Parts: sequence; structure tokens; C-alpha cells
Amino acid sequence: MKFFEDGRICRSWSGCVFALLLLVAPLTATPQLNVKGIVRAAITQMGGEDQLRALRNIRFQAIGQRNMLEQSERPEGPYIVAYHEVSELRDFEHGRLSQALEMRALTQPAVKMTIIAADSVACFAMGGQSMPASPGEVQDAEESLDFGPERILLIALEAADLRAETDTILQSVPQRVVAFTWKGAPVHIFLNAYTSLPTAVEWTSAYPNNMYWSAWGDVTTRIYYSAWWLIPGGIHYPLQWDYFRNNLPDQVLSVTSIEPNVDLPPDAFKISPEVKTAFEKSASQPLEDRGTQLGAPGQPAVELAKDIIFIPGAWNATLIRQSDGVVILEAPISSGYSARVLAEAKHRWPRVPVKAVISTSDSWPHIAGVREYVARGIPVYALDLNIPILSRVVSAPHTIIPDALAKAQKRPDFRIVPGKTVIGDGPNRLEIYPLRGETSERQMMVYFPEYKLLYGSDPFQRLDDGTYTFPQTVWELMHSVEREKLSVDTFFMMHIGPTPWSDLQKVVENAESMKSGH
Repeated sequence: MKFFEDGRICRSWSGCVFALLLLVAPLTATPQLNVKGIVRAAITQMGGEDQLRALRNIRFQAIGQRNMLEQSERPEGPYIVAYHEVSELRDFEHGRLSQALEMRALTQPAVKMTIIAADSVACFAMGGQSMPASPGEVQDAEESLDFGPERILLIALEAADLRAETDTILQSVPQRVVAFTWKGAPVHIFLNAYTSLPTAVEWTSAYPNNMYWSAWGDVTTRIYYSAWWLIPGGIHYPLQWDYFRNNLPDQVLSVTSIEPNVDLPPDAFKISPEVKTAFEKSASQPLEDRGTQLGAPGQPAVELAKDIIFIPGAWNATLIRQSDGVVILEAPISSGYSARVLAEAKHRWPRVPVKAVISTSDSWPHIAGVREYVARGIPVYALDLNIPILSRVVSAPHTIIPDALAKAQKRPDFRIVPGKTVIGDGPNRLEIYPLRGETSERQMMVYFPEYKLLYGSDPFQRLDDGTYTFPQTVWELMHSVEREKLSVDTFFMMHIGPTPWSDLQKVVENAESMKSGH
């Protein structure tokens, strides 16, 4: 691989001298008067301001991988990886983006989808069906367009508060640092002091409409740009983008082909009027109401046993009334969802306090609503291994969009579960057990001995055709039940309603039979 084969780094003798003066200057706080010169030098190195402004659109193909930080077995990694192929069209003239994805992870079938964001509306298209996306997709598209290598330097140049900050070292290389504010978000660009090209761009924002990142409040994203390439039009362009969020390795994208200023297909950014209306209706709801509806239409709550209320939905919730209070099983999705669950408990038993919430997994969707319980002073039962990540969630700064905990500033009351833990007495007594499986090591099961009823957390799911994902974790749940000598007739989970326990034995037998070639 050879970079910059034609050697066209500077477009004029005076520009080269100016860039050279910048490069040999000592690495100290850059004088404010020179900050626009620093950015212009970077623009020159990328090919020139005229060339960047002439970039109306760009189409590229890429391959990449994403670390499933929110789903992985261990918060500190190594992470479960999802691979994807991308075809993306960026329209800078009109602020539109279209991205076609094919994603694969482990043994799961490939998922194909298209995301379109245009005119402050976003939609998903899968299997020939279009549906409104969330406002978070509009935010993601805006960040992709403005923080991408094509636009970031021009955005900086036009910022009213552009300023230079103290030089630093990044990737063992001295870096010029410029900063500005974009739509209220602080932004930093790190410019290689030897080449003036952008090494990285970093910004801090909140993602209230993103299921995985909303719980973390103020999220800092950094993109490293590398593997620079000379593309048509004389523009130097990075082919590799490494994304980090809150210092965690999020994803890597490698561009395999790129076309600037293509003829746009007439329907490239088409969103139907019906989808647009549905999107605008959802987006107009108060922030705390979006995506927090409790339960699912046509699926009423089920009483699994006296005063054990199972509320089915995209994320199942369970209320357990005991003699001295109510125990809530799981705190998923968001603080708003937790508030809905708490309101439901109060509606059913107006004078009965909520005595505890049980969080059975470290997966981010499972713990995203814990902050609401902490804000109300409700004890949180959690696995010993999960206290570090729960502590991170509870202490995560929420200065951009303060939630109840940010306002209450309460300390968490974590009840650590290292082994069998009993809550309550009487018929609705429950027992918590760590699974301690290889793949399910960060999850717990909850057992109701009076009813031979088991809640199995979320180590696997049941598909629409009745089959189960991940026979390995099915085996791990069964093994944990055997280890603890529990007698189970019925089980239920985060995404599975009440089901005969005998179903799981068939899953393991089928998997073992396939493995042996029968």
C-alpha cells in the first residue's frame, strides 16, 4: 500500500512555507491568532478548501466490525463481535444520508437493513417494509455528516468559538489541538503536527433516544482517522475509522471503494409520507415518554401466581408482592421505563412500598433503568460481578440532560448477591442464584419455590418459529438448576413468557444430536 504517490501535499510555494513554519513551531499552547491558520493548513493538506467545498456527495463501500459492548459476556472485554458490510451515500448539499447494512454475528442469520435520514426524518427498511426510526438516527446522521473527514475541518473553520488548545501527544505523535462548539457539543480536533492531517475528532453529547447509550448520559466519542488515500479530485481521504466511546473500542470501519460527486438516484433518500407522519408523531412526544410504554398492545398482564404479575412487552417486567413490600424484577431500557413500572406497582397496591429491584444481568439494556430506582432510594440486588458496571452507570455524568438521579444525587444501595440469596417470606418468597456459566457468568436466575417457577434472566431467546438461540446457554441454565437442586415446572425470561421447563431439554438434545451427525 503506497500513500500520496503523486506527492501533491501543498498547492503553492507560500502554502508549503506556511505549513512548514507551523510544523517546526514548538509544541506549546498555540496562539489564538493562529488557530484559523492551523485549520487552513489542515484543509490545504487534505486537498484544498475549494476541493472540499466542491464535494457535493460521496458514496463508499466499506467492511467493518462492531464490538457488542452492550451485549458482551464481560464489560472489560474481549467482546462479542458483529461484522457488517456497508454501502453509504452521503449528500452534503442537503444534509441527507442513506446507509445499507448487512450484519452478521456468531451463528445468527445475516440481517439486512437500510437506514435513511433526510429532512429531519429517519426510517428503517427491512424485508421490503419501511418503518419510522427514532430521532436518535437523525442525530447519528448529523454527526456522521459533520464529523466525517469530508466536513469536519470546514465546520471548524466556520465555528464562531474556534480556539486553539494546548498541544498534546497522541499515538506517540505531537498533535495540534483545536476546539469549538457544535450544536451545544464540545468538539476537539487533533491535527498531526508533522502532516497537519486530522488524527482524530472527539465530541461529547447525550443520546436520549439510543437504547444502548442513553443510560450513560454524557458520552464522549472519538474517531481516529488513518490509512490515508488520494482519491479523485485531489482529496486526501482516510480509509480506516476507529470509533471509541467513553474510552471503549466501539467499532472499526474500513473503506474498500469510494466515489465522490456521483449522480444521485431520484429515490435514494425517499421516505414515504406515512412513515414521515408516524416519525413526526413519535418525535413530538415528550422525551421521557418515547419508547417507554409499559407492556405490549394485545398482551395483557398475566398473574403467574397470586400477586406475581408478569407484564409482557418488548422488555418483560414482573411485580412480586410480599408481606412487607413489592419486589420488581429487572430495570431495563431507561429511567422512563422504570418510572412506568413503579407507577404500575403503585396502581395495583397503592399503600405498599417498593422494597427492592433485582437486576439479573450486566447487559446495558437490562441495567439502563437502574438509575431511577437509585434516585428513589430503592435497594438494588445485583450479582457480585456486576457491581463495577452498575457503579459506572450510577456515577455516569448526566449534565447535558439531567435525569432524576442527577437531580437527587443519591448514593446507591447495592445488595450484592455472591450466592443463594433469599428475599421475603411466605408463598411469594424468592431465591436468587448466580448462573456462573461460561457465557452467562454475569447473569442470575430467580426461583419461586412455592410454585416451582423460575425466571432465567436473558441468556437465550426464542425465535418466531419456536426454536431457541444459543443451545450453549440453554444448557448453562439447565445445569445451574441441576447444580442448585431446584425443581422447576415453568420458566420465563426477559423476552420469553411462561413456558414449560421440558421445552429446554429438547433444545439441548437436538443440539447434541446435530453435533454428533445424527
